[in-house]
Amino acid sequence: MGYAVVLGEALIDLLDGECAGERVFRQAIGGGPFNVSVGVARLGGAVSFAGSVGDDALGTRIVDYLTDVGVDDRAVVRVPVPTTLAVATFTGADPEFHFYGSPFSYSLLTEVPRDLVAGSAVVYCGSIVLLHQEFLAAARSAWAGAGGLRVFDPNVRPSLLPTPADVDGLRSVVEEFCATADLVKLSHADAAVLYPGLSLSSVAGDLLSSGARAVVVTRGPAGALVAFGDERVELPAPMVEAIDATGAGDSVMAALIAGLLADGAPTTVEGWSRHVSYALMVAGLVCERPGGAVAMPTRDEVAARYAA
Repeated sequence: MGYAVVLGEALIDLLDGECAGERVFRQAIGGGPFNVSVGVARLGGAVSFAGSVGDDALGTRIVDYLTDVGVDDRAVVRVPVPTTLAVATFTGADPEFHFYGSPFSYSLLTEVPRDLVAGSAVVYCGSIVLLHQEFLAAARSAWAGAGGLRVFDPNVRPSLLPTPADVDGLRSVVEEFCATADLVKLSHADAAVLYPGLSLSSVAGDLLSSGARAVVVTRGPAGALVAFGDERVELPAPMVEAIDATGAGDSVMAALIAGLLADGAPTTVEGWSRHVSYALMVAGLVCERPGGAVAMPTRDEVAARYAA
């Protein structure tokens, strides 16, 4: 089994909640790619996180958490700005994020060690870091130098795309990476922002036609669509008591990467479907727990939750 390199943002989420009868914002370490790296490690995969974090106490907390859960931090860069905050508010279990920081501490990575990328079995990139030119250049370089499989997740945040031109720009970047990806994972919400009016099956088909090898579209409690070649499979999500969907999509990505590290890329839609079915179970368990990275489960916890 090889290792994965996960490129992207790490920040502090402030989650809307209650304490002693009063409304508070609870701190939680987060950022979609950060959650992915933690999720891979918790599921038994070897993983390195590549990103920038502030040089303040919150940045130290982020780095300490990475090392505590077994994520390699050699590609983490400390930058002299305050750690970015993401305020999350909820309608039901689904969070909506608003970001605070100037410049964003997570956007200042300029290079990933070439030997680290070249020796990897999986390279992941995506999410909001691709809106920033310095990080985008680093991601392009890492993507080009990947020694193994490439996986991509656009992980769109609409609040960061205030104009149609912003959406068009991100769509162009997304399609650039998807064209050479072994796996693209996106959510139904991502698809609605990037490709309004198209069915999920059409979006998946267009991405496959552009060069992606496999596409998975998550649909929240409705499960996921798996697209490989000319075949499409709709998979149900497990029935759970969801209290917080923060990190659920990230846990799907983490489980898929862990599966790729263990078994390599499937060659049939049935093989991809087995991986995605397991990833949906991981996400269901995450939804039953509060808060992104700290909610990522181990394989033993997943097995115990869904024991017959």
